[in-house]
Amino acid sequence: MENNFTLNINHESDIPKYQQLVDSINNAISENILAKGEQLPSVNSICKNNQLSRDTVFKAYSILKEQKLIDSVPNKGYFVIGETRKVLLVLDTFKAYKEVLYHSFVNNLAENIIVDVQFHHYNIENFKTIINNSAGKYFKYVVMNFDNKEIAPTLSSISNEKLLLIDWNIHSKSKNNYVFQDFGKAFYEALKQGESLFKKYKEIVFVYPTFTNHPKETITHFKKYCTDFNLNYKVITNPKEFIIEKDIAYISVSDRILGMFLEQCREKDLEPGKDVGFLSYNETPMKKFIYKGISVVTTDFNELGIKAAEFVAKDEPMQYYVPTKLTIRESL
Repeated sequence: MENNFTLNINHESDIPKYQQLVDSINNAISENILAKGEQLPSVNSICKNNQLSRDTVFKAYSILKEQKLIDSVPNKGYFVIGETRKVLLVLDTFKAYKEVLYHSFVNNLAENIIVDVQFHHYNIENFKTIINNSAGKYFKYVVMNFDNKEIAPTLSSISNEKLLLIDWNIHSKSKNNYVFQDFGKAFYEALKQGESLFKKYKEIVFVYPTFTNHPKETITHFKKYCTDFNLNYKVITNPKEFIIEKDIAYISVSDRILGMFLEQCREKDLEPGKDVGFLSYNETPMKKFIYKGISVVTTDFNELGIKAAEFVAKDEPMQYYVPTKLTIRESL
């Protein structure tokens, strides 16, 4: 074989040996170390050189055949027939607006791209396990990071040209590739567009529950906005204190709070957009249909997915901020 493919099996790893073999060949194809039409090592040679059983190698090759990456030719061996590339997408949690991002990302990739999705749930140990176990196995890595000082050291195992950070500019470096949204100044500018609507109310209450992981810079710019435009305001962090009142407008980053708001409106016979107001953070496919429409301040998750797919398709640096906008509906 005239290629640089080498197989290293870690016999101490918790990862099954057949999976290590599948991952190694997948990665070699992604890196163009193994090209379409090239012959793979024989079952006997892999067994001999790596102390593996024939069943282990046959299982790995069967999986690769099912993935349509390789095929066997009688009396000749196994050959690469596909050019599939694997991409790892790491998200925080799977919420409705993340589903928009996911489908936009996947739908804008070439057919030979396979996407594996993992969720860290804002848990640094989960995050470290995902990244450490995936090192060297993927063509590109698209990662939604979060506020933890161990994020940057963990990601240092991935070469910069393969890594794209998305959503939140936290613990990133100047050389990193990214597609971010701006939770501060852009949020402020979006609120400015709703000034006439907010002035209908005697106070604006930002509900920022303690369970949220939303960036705190949004609160800082909310306070600045209210101060600059002479609007009465307060911030509450305890959901138990969320008791709606007439002539108050509410902003929240949590859809749980939106549900509580609509429930209280029904119980108190208050009309959203008339008696009370509500602005929700992050667009979802259903918010335009809930009640008579929920006003949102949001980035474009569809565009975020498109830009992430563009990074996978092109071997070019990417540093891009997706705009944030205000969409006015009946709730405000």
